[in-house]
Amino acid sequence: MRRIYLDHAATTPTDPEVARVMSLYLTDRFGNPSSTYSYGQEAKKAIEEARVQVAELIGARDDEIVFTSGGTEADNFAVKGVAFANENKGNHLITTSIEHHAVIETCKFLERKGFRVTYLPVDVYGLVDPSDVKKAITNKTILISVMHANNEVGTIEPITEIGKIAKERGISFHTDAVQTVGHIPLNVDELGVDLLSMSGHKLYGPKGVGALYVRKGTKLVPFMHGGEQERRWRAGTENAPGIIGFGRAAELARREMSNEAERLTYLRDKLIEGILERIHHTHLNGHPSGRLPNNVDVTFDFVEGESIVLNLDLEGICASTGSACSSSSLEPSHVLLAMGLSPEQAHGSLRLTLGKWTTEEMIEQVLDVLPRIIGKLRAISPLLRNHR
Repeated sequence: MRRIYLDHAATTPTDPEVARVMSLYLTDRFGNPSSTYSYGQEAKKAIEEARVQVAELIGARDDEIVFTSGGTEADNFAVKGVAFANENKGNHLITTSIEHHAVIETCKFLERKGFRVTYLPVDVYGLVDPSDVKKAITNKTILISVMHANNEVGTIEPITEIGKIAKERGISFHTDAVQTVGHIPLNVDELGVDLLSMSGHKLYGPKGVGALYVRKGTKLVPFMHGGEQERRWRAGTENAPGIIGFGRAAELARREMSNEAERLTYLRDKLIEGILERIHHTHLNGHPSGRLPNNVDVTFDFVEGESIVLNLDLEGICASTGSACSSSSLEPSHVLLAMGLSPEQAHGSLRLTLGKWTTEEMIEQVLDVLPRIIGKLRAISPLLRNHR
C-alpha cells in the first residue's frame, strides 16, 4: 500500500539533495569545526556558507544567525535570553494564548522566576489584534513574542503591524517562524522583528538543527555556556552535518518557494472545498485565506480526531490532530479552545498539512476515503446519539 504523508507541519522528509550534502560531512569531511587543521577548517568553512544560505532566506546578515538544536531551543534562547538580560529594565513579557508550547512553557518557567506574562486572546480565526498588543504594554515590558503563523490552524499573524508597535516603544520583538520560514516569503526588516526562530526539519532539512536570528544590538544572554562556538552565543561542538544540511535546504527553499506555495495553495483549497462539500457538520479552523499554503485544519462534529487519525492510518494516510509536540496528550488543543471551540469540538479536529511531494491524485484519494471514515465513526458515536 502506498502511503500518503499529510503531516508536514510535524516534520518533512529530508530532501535527497540535502541528505547527499550531509553525508559528505558524516564520513569524508568529519572534522571538528574548532580544529585548526584542514579537516576542521573544511567543516568550519561549510558551516559559514550554510550561515549565509540561512540568512539570505530571511533577509538577514550572516553574523545575525546563531545555530541551535531546533525551534524549541531557539524559542527558549530568545525568550529567556532577553528576559534575563533585561531584568534591570523590567519584568513584563507579552505573548499570545496560541503560541507553541516551546514559548508558552518558557513563559510559565519565567513566571515562576518572578516575571509577569500577559497572554493575549485571539479571535475566532486565531488572529491576534495588534491593538491588544499596544494596550498590554507597560513601562516594565521588555519582550513581545508572537508566532508568525500558527502550527495547528495555519493562521498568519499581523507581525509587521506588531513589529511597528514594538519598535515605537523600544521593546524587543520575537517571532516563532518555524512554520513559515522556507514556505512563504519573509524578511526580518519588513517584519520588524529582533529575533526569529526557525527549524531545519520543517523545510526538508534534517532534524536536530535550527537557528535563531538575532538582530545586531539586541540585548540577550547566552543560552548555553562552555566553549566559544557560535560567537559565544551557543557553546558546544557544532552539528556540522545538520547545519550544512539546513543551509542546503534553505537554499532550495529560496529557489522553489514561490512556485511551490502557488501549487500547494491550489491543492489546499481543493482539499478544503472537497471536505466541506462532502461531509456535513464540518468546520474549517483558522483564517479562510490568510493561512499557510499547505495547512488544512477542520473540525468534524460528533467524532474524535484521534479515531479519525487511526482510521486514516489504516488506509495508508498520515495525518494528525494538532501539534506533534502535544500528540501524546489527551487534553484538547489550547489553540482551538483559545479560538472559542468547545472541548468536544476541539477533540474532533484533524490537521492535514501538504508538502512538496503531495499530488492532486493523493488529494482525491483522501477525499474518497475521509467521508467513509467520518460516516462510520458517526454511526457509532455516543456524541451524535446524545445530540439527537
